[in-house]
Amino acid sequence: MVWSPKRILLQEALKQIRLDAQLTQAELAAKLQKPQSYVSKYESGERRLDLIELRDICATLGLTLVAFCDLFEELMAEQGY
Repeated sequence: MVWSPKRILLQEALKQIRLDAQLTQAELAAKLQKPQSYVSKYESGERRLDLIELRDICATLGLTLVAFCDLFEELMAEQGY
């Protein structure tokens, strides 16, 4: 599959917030009560997240959804989007 640069940036942002929280995929998945493959699939772009799932991930990592959106907007601006 071919992903747009914006989609790849979103995947990278999701991975980065997990790494910033110093969690492995398996550790985050356990906190979310999901299999490790859930985290792997959304970080690789194989799976899309809905807004509620994104909010749950952010909350688990100690971020508000608004804070994540602000971070993503900054990354988009840095890339000229």
